[in-house]
Amino acid sequence: MKNRLLDSQRRGGDVSLRVAVVGSGPAGLYTAEALMKQATGPVTVDVLERLPTPYGLVRYGVAPDHTSIKSIAGYLRGVLELPDVRFLGGVEFGKDVDAADLLACYDAVVYCTGAMVDRRMGIPGEDLPGSVAATDFVNWYCGHPDVPADRFVLDSSEVAVIGVGNVAVDVVRVLAKTAEELRATDVPEEVLRRLAASRVRTIHMIGRRGPEHAKFTLKELRELGELTNADVRVRREECRADVTAASRQVRGNVEVLQSWAARGLAGRPRLVDVRFWMRPVEILGEGRVEALKLERTRLVEGRVTGTGEFETLPVGMVLRSVGYRSVPLPGVPFSESTMTVPNEAGRVRDREYVAGWLKRGPTGVIGTNKSDAAETVRTLLADLAGREPVRHADLDDLLAARGVSPVTYEQWLSIEAAEAELAKSLDRGERVKLLGLAAMLTACGR
Repeated sequence: MKNRLLDSQRRGGDVSLRVAVVGSGPAGLYTAEALMKQATGPVTVDVLERLPTPYGLVRYGVAPDHTSIKSIAGYLRGVLELPDVRFLGGVEFGKDVDAADLLACYDAVVYCTGAMVDRRMGIPGEDLPGSVAATDFVNWYCGHPDVPADRFVLDSSEVAVIGVGNVAVDVVRVLAKTAEELRATDVPEEVLRRLAASRVRTIHMIGRRGPEHAKFTLKELRELGELTNADVRVRREECRADVTAASRQVRGNVEVLQSWAARGLAGRPRLVDVRFWMRPVEILGEGRVEALKLERTRLVEGRVTGTGEFETLPVGMVLRSVGYRSVPLPGVPFSESTMTVPNEAGRVRDREYVAGWLKRGPTGVIGTNKSDAAETVRTLLADLAGREPVRHADLDDLLAARGVSPVTYEQWLSIEAAEAELAKSLDRGERVKLLGLAAMLTACGR
């Protein structure tokens, strides 16, 4: 009903400002919210999303056992339910529409597609089967439709996770937990079965620098120490650090790590082996990953340098989590050096804007996108103040002519309802994610 009313308003010509937001993650929806709050006159926003589901990283990036963070979806849902905001799922920028199309239909376009690709390590053997991006693994256990359920078979007793940030910690924690501990979460049922069959017993988490340089938060780190199914091992010599002048966050991280180094192992089924001052130099194997070669490191004038001391771990899978980069959008300026869209306070060029990681790089937390989006909207509204509309086309007509039928917000709610019903039938928490586009589209009557 909401979308039909909004359509009549748009076609009636009584709306003075129309904006397209590309991407329905936190950056995109905070942008839509900021437009509603800051605009002094009537404004409508269409949020375009290539998937049939909104919320981006909140749905497909936040660990399933972090329910408090995932609750942000409730706030974002409120944005999509604003009278002048419309969700258009299943519409892919660069395939179904391009920049010229949107500029013909809207007064302004804001790109909010995030950072979707892991950085590579650039070492020999990185392309062996079993060497994968940590985000692929995250997408897998979060039920992203781009990653099939059979993408991962956890048949190796030892796994290496490269990186010491929050994503790395999430991956380690999910690998270390039992399937029963994840049963009440929204992990897809087939993924849960594969986690239950996991043969992983040792998870190595490896950082090139010392513990004082780690990027994880204290809260995330402490969760590793609370695992009931895994011991945590830290080597005393690898977690020494002078943190007298460091931030409270860094001091807390180092203190926790040093306390773990001082305690013994309890003999739990799995082991989380936290390593510092080690860098990957080669992934070894014939036809697939069989081992990871590491080199001891040190800092020389602030730069990580190898010491010539090597160690080899007998791992069957390597998950890299060493940073993220945005993917260029067709026809939109992009800087390969910063991996962002060049902008001035969110302005890219006339009537085109950017917000989120695509604007500033993969920094900050989910909430950082709110102030970031607000800045971009201030720029947009100032630029368009007093300007006459230049749009001359209608997106609905354009999509219909191309055979594209967007997933509406109401249809997304049908997907949510199907996931809640699935959870009930499996006696599993509040919802269980549907796997694959076909199942989602079936749930919304497509």
